[in-house]
Amino acid sequence: MVSFVSTPPHPVSAEGLRLALFTDTYAPQVNGVARTLERLAAAVEARGGAVRVFTAHDPEASSSAHVGRFPSRAFWAYPQVRLAWPRQRVVRAALEAYAPTIVHAATEFGVGLAGRRAARDLGIPFVSSYHTSFAAYAEHYGLGALARPGWHFMRWFHNGGLRTYCPTQAIVDEVNARGFERTAVWSRGVDGTRFSPSYRSEALRARLGVADDSLVLSYVGRLAAEKGLDVALDALALVEQDRPGQVRFLVVGDGPYEQEVRARAPRGTVLTGKLEGAALSEAFASGDVFLFPSTTDTFGNVMLEAMASGLPVIGADVGPTREQLQSGGGWLAAPGDAAAFAGAIIALIDDRSRVREAATRALAIAATKTWDAVWDTLVDDYLRLHRPALR
Repeated sequence: MVSFVSTPPHPVSAEGLRLALFTDTYAPQVNGVARTLERLAAAVEARGGAVRVFTAHDPEASSSAHVGRFPSRAFWAYPQVRLAWPRQRVVRAALEAYAPTIVHAATEFGVGLAGRRAARDLGIPFVSSYHTSFAAYAEHYGLGALARPGWHFMRWFHNGGLRTYCPTQAIVDEVNARGFERTAVWSRGVDGTRFSPSYRSEALRARLGVADDSLVLSYVGRLAAEKGLDVALDALALVEQDRPGQVRFLVVGDGPYEQEVRARAPRGTVLTGKLEGAALSEAFASGDVFLFPSTTDTFGNVMLEAMASGLPVIGADVGPTREQLQSGGGWLAAPGDAAAFAGAIIALIDDRSRVREAATRALAIAATKTWDAVWDTLVDDYLRLHRPALR
């Protein structure tokens, strides 16, 4: 295992680095992986390197000189996801023309598979990153019978590279136990200029119908079953029974579980749909406590954005979330236990000083999570592994 224990001096120059990034999800898709990879491309370019992104075509995407898109179609079970299976000769020709010094596959299927094969065929240094907890997803969807062949495939895919980047030490430990090799922590940061308590809007809270004594619980992210939203909805129903009218639920995002949320959410819940820019920053900061019931996320970027916005977190007690909250930026509840989440919420309704104290700690934690440190460390590792350009 490789662990990043120190950050190289800032700024690390990426001059001479030519990164080819293969991913099945990228902007304009809105999810933690797509947003992180978009930031990665910008960070490499800002440090003097070159980036070419290879991804699936999206009808909402605007043209970009550094993004190449392969023909794709919407996944029938989840239309927001695009599937692409590019022809290998096309991928190989594109890589030969671009002449990267390193290839990074951020997803294990379709586009990521094509990038892995082309990099290995051409002898280009290859690295990968692990963003989705396969074990957690398999358990959530009752696919235990697929776990063994699934792990075999994941191990084959990632061990074919020089490095597998994981977002937390908890995930490193999980995949190492499954036979992964050459793993490293590639953490995440938060932009304190975009996510800050300064965006809090009493006008927005008033428009949402929030009374002075209401506790606003926020959820920001994809509306999907695997995000633990069923647990959140059950918990809120219990809270409403015990403390009627004292909690408002603010939901930001869209996805296949939206109708279920609308049907089961307590009275007064506000669903904004997908937000971006200042509207997203305002929505984050105008809540009081962030609800993060997911047991499948490998990091939870939105959790860190909430903390930077001044919101403590109530999260499921699983490794990645525990790792982010270990310094006291919130509270942990037993995974999948609606009563435990409800109990944590009711305790905060009864003692608002706990919310204020945890918010202060959350801000302090978020202040240490800078993107500059994250990108400097990653670029430094890229440069240790890449093959210098011949041109």
